[in-house]
Amino acid sequence: MPFIEFGTKEYTRTFLSMLIGSIVTFAILYFPQSLITVFSDEFSISPSTASFSLSFATIALACSMLIISVISNAWGRKKMMGASLLIASILTIAASFSPNFETLIILRVLQGIAISGFPAVAMTYLSEEISPRHYGRILGIYIAGSAFGGFLGRLIASIFTDFFSWHMASLILGILSLAGSLLFLMYLPESKHFSKTALSVQSWAAGMISGLKDRKLLYLYGLGFLFMGVYVSLFNYIGFPLSSPPFLLSHTMIGLLFIFQLTGSWSSVFFGKLTERFSRSALISCSIVLLVIGGLLTLSEQIAVLMLGLILFASGFFAGHTVASSWVGVMSPPKIRTYTSSLYLLFYYTGSSFIGWLGGLFLSSFGWDGVIWMICGFLVFSSILVLKLSWPLSIFKIQKTTHKTH
Repeated sequence: MPFIEFGTKEYTRTFLSMLIGSIVTFAILYFPQSLITVFSDEFSISPSTASFSLSFATIALACSMLIISVISNAWGRKKMMGASLLIASILTIAASFSPNFETLIILRVLQGIAISGFPAVAMTYLSEEISPRHYGRILGIYIAGSAFGGFLGRLIASIFTDFFSWHMASLILGILSLAGSLLFLMYLPESKHFSKTALSVQSWAAGMISGLKDRKLLYLYGLGFLFMGVYVSLFNYIGFPLSSPPFLLSHTMIGLLFIFQLTGSWSSVFFGKLTERFSRSALISCSIVLLVIGGLLTLSEQIAVLMLGLILFASGFFAGHTVASSWVGVMSPPKIRTYTSSLYLLFYYTGSSFIGWLGGLFLSSFGWDGVIWMICGFLVFSSILVLKLSWPLSIFKIQKTTHKTH
């Protein structure tokens, strides 16, 4: 069977479908992030507890991804992704009727499990169906969709909460997501290169164990944990200082500030290209510097300076995540590459859940300054991991090869 080539109708259908699926997935996953202040006030809970609305979904997603990709080998790529989107959309509608925070959390856990079916399978589907010459191009569209979906989910949540309530925001997002899910199923071409394989717990376990034996891979998992953790922690709680004096911004204005996260799409592509010329450890070091500077600038009481800080922080995160995740692929033996990618994402989303929750404790105890100093502390630790990865080589050595380089 021939691959899907750029310029064909099938290619157009594929990239539009994957763009829609990516937007739906990450809009549903991240829409509560701009509502943490609302949940804290409405349910009379601490900011760290309110952040469970995001962290419980991400940890459920992380754990589920470890097995969903294996199930898709037996069930089918399109079926798995379509079911993921439909179920997650229906659960988003159901969440709008939550009578209390406990019910909302249960539904968010179920959403995390349902959502996992799309990101766990999407990249595999594209690698199987799209011509290798155009894989990078369409993968960029998928990543752009994830960034835009996260922003759109937060924006919809902020606007409808301002004018109505968070219940209405969840309902509208769920209806729009359901429509997007149906479009995805209608237009995505059926798999032509997929071959069903029997489930094998033994081979899955062996692959996971192999992925945990390499010390340098563990350092990379740790970087994913720290990068995603500090990123989510900052954007989880930035609404608290922004809604307080001297800013006193509305939920809609705070939601609009999340547009700065889209700068990450540019930095992701830019730093991805730089891996062809410079060592990955040097590039990750640069991303850490951007994260530290960006975080410190959010301490300013000047809104323009604070916004610059958000831009630098988002750029640093996407740059670091792009380089670290690609390094996992380069460093991993081909036979276990699927498992090491899954393990990286497990640590990545676990960092989102744990450090995202921890940031709420620092906010309650030490205010916004405490959150930023916590973030800086984790970033210092991430720089130690980079040194361990690059030692004894210089982190500024020009990279001349793409296989197992530092």
